[in-house]
Amino acid sequence: MTQLKAAMAGTVFTVNVAEGEQVEAGQVIIVLESMKMEIPVEAEITGKVSSINVQVGDFVNEEDVLAVIEA
Repeated sequence: MTQLKAAMAGTVFTVNVAEGEQVEAGQVIIVLESMKMEIPVEAEITGKVSSINVQVGDFVNEEDVLAVIEA
């Protein structure tokens, strides 16, 4: 199980996958927006998305868990 965490505080701009979806390592799962920059959050492993913990428009803090992927 791998938790994808926010690298910095920001707003969820897009969620590109759904729970239960198979993803590849390096695939962009979520895009955050902070200070008018878009920050992609990529899958660290190939596996299945077991949970998405945010929705578009949510504000997240650094180190918040955005999603969980199971190998």
